[in-house]
Amino acid sequence: MIDVLVCVRVEDAILEFLTVLSREARDEAVVVLADPEVTVSLPPGTGLAERLALLAPHLRPPEGPGAPWPTTEELAARIGAAAAGREAAVWTHSPADNREARARLGRDTVRAAHGLPVRHAVGHSPYLQVISDEDVPLTPELAEAKREFVNLHGQELLASGSPQNRIDTARVPASERFFRSVPAEADRLYALLASLGDDAAEVDDPWEFAASPYERARLDATLAWTGRHCPPGTAPLVEAGACEGALTRRLLAVGHQVYATEPNDRFRRRLTTALAGAEHLRVSADGLKELADGSGPRGPHLLIEMLYYGQDLALLDRLPADLVLLALEPEALRTTVRPWLAHTPHWEVADEAVLVEPRIEAVCGGRAYLTKRGSHGLALRRRPLPPAAPR
Repeated sequence: MIDVLVCVRVEDAILEFLTVLSREARDEAVVVLADPEVTVSLPPGTGLAERLALLAPHLRPPEGPGAPWPTTEELAARIGAAAAGREAAVWTHSPADNREARARLGRDTVRAAHGLPVRHAVGHSPYLQVISDEDVPLTPELAEAKREFVNLHGQELLASGSPQNRIDTARVPASERFFRSVPAEADRLYALLASLGDDAAEVDDPWEFAASPYERARLDATLAWTGRHCPPGTAPLVEAGACEGALTRRLLAVGHQVYATEPNDRFRRRLTTALAGAEHLRVSADGLKELADGSGPRGPHLLIEMLYYGQDLALLDRLPADLVLLALEPEALRTTVRPWLAHTPHWEVADEAVLVEPRIEAVCGGRAYLTKRGSHGLALRRRPLPPAAPR
């Protein structure tokens, strides 16, 4: 049996897979690195100190351009060359690691592993608790080996300002935890942690709106709250950032007319496919800026759980609407929307509602769980223009 470790950087092999590198019953270990693009063979019979000495020269500075990212085909070729037709186990990062490069490599490795079993280190995932299949506590000797490797070779990493590559206590785990995955599960874990980027759209329903009790309750409460301010059959609603149409479907079912906008091509295609033929639905690729520039109809605008992407809130002033219903988790409201509201002369809060309370919930088929942080709604009415000064 050969162990193939696929890591972004060489320190990852020591910090997350030392219990694998130190196993005595293995013929050989091979470390496949993305940065630098090298493969390090650790021959059978070499002790841990020798293995660490073979890896240490491949440490890179924490900042810098880094190596080009490997394609899935390139990664598959490197894993295949490392295994060389032998029985092998592949070890790599978690697709849910909070460090984007590690998460991406963890996902890509599953796709490239030639059907070999893949085990992921739980890694650094402060927002998600992944349920492991194997927990291996360090012996005092292994804990010392980790510390000494960092202290001897990793001073730049200890002092680094890079959130991706900085080493601190939390990234030197005293117990190494591993879990298995298949490609569909790895894709879903990666999409969940990439939820503010385009990669979230690589899987259907990345936020599990259909399966999650929390999300269903949030959507149902949002629908009821919207209906109190905009009864069905009155003004058409502009739903910005409609994603795959989980709220859109509910709005149409109770009789609303909806102009749904979704800039992401994949989400928009799924929305239009799922709601093909809906009588009172129009769909566009508009973003908030296009709506503010007048590309959509005039009427109430719904900005539900979509102001997480650094949008300029001054765009709301230009929306062709006298009523905006927005919803966000409470902390985002506190840090972004409320400071803006305190200074804008254009809007006043007509209503505030707790749509759903926080909840800890399983995701990805129970492989992990996280805290859903609740959703609060604000109904904003445009203040009337002051009367013109007499001439």
